[in-house]
Amino acid sequence: MLDTFQSAGAAALGGAWPAVWSLIKIVVVLLPLMGCVAYLTLWERKAISWTQVRPGPNRVGPYGLLTPIADAVKLIFKEIITPTAANKGLFYLGPIMTIMPALAAWAVIPFGPDVVLANVNAGLLFLMAITSLEVYGVIIAGWASNSKYAFLGAMRASAQMVSYEIAMGFAFVVVLMVTGSLNMTDIVVSQTQGRFADMGLNFLSWNWLSLFPIFIVYFISGLAETNRHPFDVVEGEAEIVAGHMIEYSGMSFAMFFLAEYANMILVSMLTVVMFLGGWDAPVGFLSFIPGWIWLGIKTFCVVTMFLWVRASFPRYRYDQIMRLGWKIFIPITLIWLVVVGLWMQTPLNIWK
Repeated sequence: MLDTFQSAGAAALGGAWPAVWSLIKIVVVLLPLMGCVAYLTLWERKAISWTQVRPGPNRVGPYGLLTPIADAVKLIFKEIITPTAANKGLFYLGPIMTIMPALAAWAVIPFGPDVVLANVNAGLLFLMAITSLEVYGVIIAGWASNSKYAFLGAMRASAQMVSYEIAMGFAFVVVLMVTGSLNMTDIVVSQTQGRFADMGLNFLSWNWLSLFPIFIVYFISGLAETNRHPFDVVEGEAEIVAGHMIEYSGMSFAMFFLAEYANMILVSMLTVVMFLGGWDAPVGFLSFIPGWIWLGIKTFCVVTMFLWVRASFPRYRYDQIMRLGWKIFIPITLIWLVVVGLWMQTPLNIWK
């Protein structure tokens, strides 16, 4: 069916078809993603309210299901107020620079064995490069606002994101070592092979078990990288109001909001792809369920862990966040990098 559609499109549009086909694929990925981002805000409010034994949003629509749509409509129609002393060009560029990498990174995320927007061999490298661009949007937004609160929040955010990017980068390197490929599809396929997978216990073949310290470090670094609780000193309400986005309103503010939640889903999806077997079923006899459903279930569970952490733990002090990143996580990842490297040189190598 897909081949027929492609051949019909190529016949109708000729040389313009590849560009149109790419646009169609981008829309097919981004529309559900935007829906997930919108409803993740509702799921967060519901999940946290349930941990506090209260009903949560329940006014707009049945069980509060239309709350995200009401929020979106409100933000779309709000006026975008630009501070008089702000640098206008950079002030509007900040939100775009923040949301763009969060969406562009989805180009290399595999949803199935052959279901990926761009099946490039340097997928992991592309992810590291594109996600590190986000910090520039935060710095630009904080500086262009011409507010000391925004600037202080931007400095905190940028220092924190750069610090934890190093630990996440080392986690990527360890996964690259055991997989032998930068291709995201190959990383998942390598987890579907091995002694346990042959026995039907696929979940014991995934990287989370053999690389457990790296898995934990990556997940916690993901919390810090996305400025989520307990690492959200960037918008510590008691100290600096709302961090780098304090002067933003309307759709500009909505773009920062969307970027934060899109990043949460992206980090969760990467955790699933690199450590939890991607689209692979946890046990062999459940393989009849389509892979994209397993990918969705696992990603939902990891995202819910983000919310559980927010509901359970108090906020870290800023110096504690920096100490955790530089003095604990980076040494752990370096040590495990060496351990895995030595392990791979012995007869006990499990990644052959």
